[in-house]
Amino acid sequence: MSKLLIVGTVAFDAIETPFGKTDKILGGAGTFIGLSASFFNVKSAIVSVVGEDFPQEYLDLLTNKNINIDGIEVVPGGKTFFWSGRYHNDMNSRDTLATELNVLADFKPVVPSEFQDAEIVMLGNLHPLVQSSVLDQLTAKPKLVVLDTMNFWMDCALPELLDVMKRVDVITINDEEARQLSGEYSLVKAAAKIHTMGPKYVVIKKGEHGALLFHNKDVFFAPALPLEEVFDPTGAGDTFAGGFSGYIAQSGDTSFENMKNAIIHGSNLASFCVEKFGTERMVALDKEQVLNRLQQFKALTQFEITL
Repeated sequence: MSKLLIVGTVAFDAIETPFGKTDKILGGAGTFIGLSASFFNVKSAIVSVVGEDFPQEYLDLLTNKNINIDGIEVVPGGKTFFWSGRYHNDMNSRDTLATELNVLADFKPVVPSEFQDAEIVMLGNLHPLVQSSVLDQLTAKPKLVVLDTMNFWMDCALPELLDVMKRVDVITINDEEARQLSGEYSLVKAAAKIHTMGPKYVVIKKGEHGALLFHNKDVFFAPALPLEEVFDPTGAGDTFAGGFSGYIAQSGDTSFENMKNAIIHGSNLASFCVEKFGTERMVALDKEQVLNRLQQFKALTQFEITL
């Protein structure tokens, strides 16, 4: 069974959307990636940090999903990373109301020895120096390293981000971030520019408009499943990344052709995540529901045409 090493925040979120609002709930990139990857036959571990205020029931939830939590440091007396945001009516734009780094400010990741030879590494959205320090701890070269990042790091840690990008195989970012990173408006030109920075594969997420996969001159597009309601898009990108990396780890195939399937699996799982607040939908999800929706994706994209 392949090993998947996940690095990312395990955190508290407070969300407000046109459909309602929450108090502090379970969130964080590492959490969503781990829950999504748990639908595949892989050995996964999360490397992260939480405070003493983090409920044991949340740690138990991850363990019950067969996620190794040996790499989640619990800081005595510390407070867990907290983010609060309010989404606009279009659900694509949001305002950050609060960001409290707390224990994340001094986070020095420690990769469990059992996962220092992981075949697949998923570097969730964190400071690029933290992402680099994880790669420094590996004892064997992974088959695939996937990096997720955001415009915040492009604004305040661009040199460090460019350094870690030279060490990864895949980068996943949204369309706005791809344009900022590359300085190109055309996503085709943006992907080509980002290729020169290190990643062999560029995944550009477009929210409700699907995702694009670029590799040299090859391009693949996967639509997003049209949904009746979107309650909370907060963890969608991380859930996508978890489905993408989880499928690659399960299959052991890092070819462009197989990454097409990984994009579909990631999109499929992300379509569930947005249906409830926080992790609620992912926790209650079962494999039969996942398989049934994959059939919907297949029907959405397959057609016969006479040429």
